[in-house]
Amino acid sequence: MPAGSRPFVYAPPPPGDLAILHEDEQILVLDKPSGLLTVPGKPEAHADCLESRAREHFPHARIIHRLDMDTSGVIILALTAQAHRHIGLQFEKRQTRKHYQALVWGEVVPEAGRVDQPLITDWPNRPKQMIDHERGRAAITDWSVLEREASYTRIGLRPLTGRSHQLRVHMDFLGHPILGDNLYAHDAAWQARERLCLHAQRLSLRHPEGGDEIMFESAVPF
Repeated sequence: MPAGSRPFVYAPPPPGDLAILHEDEQILVLDKPSGLLTVPGKPEAHADCLESRAREHFPHARIIHRLDMDTSGVIILALTAQAHRHIGLQFEKRQTRKHYQALVWGEVVPEAGRVDQPLITDWPNRPKQMIDHERGRAAITDWSVLEREASYTRIGLRPLTGRSHQLRVHMDFLGHPILGDNLYAHDAAWQARERLCLHAQRLSLRHPEGGDEIMFESAVPF
């Protein structure tokens, strides 16, 4: 079945408390599991999300950036208005540094490269995104090979922009869709893993109080 024709099936998110990587008076850093929405969806059944779970223990927590439901890893929330403004501007001005790991289909060559392909929402097939050189917004991803196996490659990904589904579309553009990707991968790559093999491994930024460089990291679960 082609990726674009697969129906979206919402599965209940994984239970359990959120894993806290760091907390102080300004910020809360969490390790998001795959299968959990960052913010609530429109249907009432999609209300359970990282934001709502965080607010059970941190009532003032506010989302600054998002990860796809099926992507796991480091995500930071603001606990004050000052932190929300300060870190939000860092994301807007591309001053943060994000590093991901992924397992992708096939043998990737050469050792490293860059994908510079603009993206736009594929409205008839939402939430999918697509490459569009006339109307798309700039989207740039640097990648490097970490390890090669018989049928897949482990790669490091650094998005220089923050478009929706950017890494998933860019890897598919290269002919190496991410394993377990129900939106963009062909059947063999989709069925190769039970989850999307994309993980936000590291996030570096300046602390909103004092401006010191800080970095948070989460162990890759695949």
